[in-house]
Amino acid sequence: MTDLDAGSARPPIFDTDLARFDRDVIDASQHQPILVDFWADWCPPCRALTPVLERVIAQQAGKLQLAKIEVDDGDNMKLAGRYGLRGFPTVLLFVRGEIVGRFSSAKTEPWVREFLSEHIELA
Repeated sequence: MTDLDAGSARPPIFDTDLARFDRDVIDASQHQPILVDFWADWCPPCRALTPVLERVIAQQAGKLQLAKIEVDDGDNMKLAGRYGLRGFPTVLLFVRGEIVGRFSSAKTEPWVREFLSEHIELA
């Protein structure tokens, strides 16, 4: 099985970390948009945003994936530093290895759907 095959078999919502980020997000976003949720367990807005993101991803039926990064696990805070994140939750949208959009704090489901429609073609 190739790496591409492994990526396509991955569930639409998955956890990743510093060691796997380039493969799981940068490389995978060459083939499909990847929304990346930087969150922390101690963060109430992070816990509020999670079910919103999960519903939006489920509604998109495989058109994009959601990578979740717990910033307090291991060296994951280095990723937050790499992308200049100042608070959590922060969500980055990667397409073809590049960030095409970002937002911070908890948002409503309609807001997240609108954000996605402004940045990628989901029809």
